[in-house]
Amino acid sequence: MTTLIEPESIHEIRDIAQTEQQIALFLDFDGTLVEIAPSPEDVKLDRRVAPALEALRLKLGGALALVSGRPIAFLDEMLTPYQFDIAGLHGAQIRMGGALRAQSDAPDSLHEALRELVRFANSHVGIIVEDKRISVALHWRLAPTLKDEALDLMRRTAAKMGPGVRLQEGKSVAEIVPANASKGGAIAWLMATPTYAARLPIFIGDDITDEDGFKTVNAMGGLSVRIGADRESHAMHRLASPTALHRILLEAAENGHLSAASFTQG
Repeated sequence: MTTLIEPESIHEIRDIAQTEQQIALFLDFDGTLVEIAPSPEDVKLDRRVAPALEALRLKLGGALALVSGRPIAFLDEMLTPYQFDIAGLHGAQIRMGGALRAQSDAPDSLHEALRELVRFANSHVGIIVEDKRISVALHWRLAPTLKDEALDLMRRTAAKMGPGVRLQEGKSVAEIVPANASKGGAIAWLMATPTYAARLPIFIGDDITDEDGFKTVNAMGGLSVRIGADRESHAMHRLASPTALHRILLEAAENGHLSAASFTQG
């Protein structure tokens, strides 16, 4: 359940994180840096955001990473020419310092599951299958009346695939991912590296898929921020929209200062 930060807590955050070098910033992508789109390919990133993130990454001594359900290659394309640390596919792959440091193996049963989901999509208008090689997602944003049928199929498919995978539900989407992959686990892994260690972790996300990350950051004494107010969350604070986040990031990149308190003003 969400609890807004009390004034005393905000002052504590200011005390802990007065300078940029004391923060480790983790950002989701869909619904956080970009608005949710009807289909995965339709997202649009404000052209000012990538340069702002690069400026902030330099200010933070490199301690800025994207933590997303998207593959690393997709995020690189969206953020070109800049390259950031990324935990992609819900933590199934992690790149840091330009090198792939960890990647889960695709389950042997994923190919058959993909074929079953494609058959379902081919017979239902508006259903989209997203093949991410290590994971597979089923989207029903364009066919909301098919939610129950699509979700039931994904639950049955994941159960049939066994303990090597888990089902990750989100906004009008469900995804079968390696069981050992999670955004919280990816954040914890990054926080154990020299670039991120001993900093105050801040994670900003928008969906059910980000709750694990919120809980991990909260347990570390960091700041969790959820975009939107449409559901209960473990996040400590809220921002209204990706636009509100953009405003904070762009202003911070321009004035050269970012602290945890920056995210408690929206």
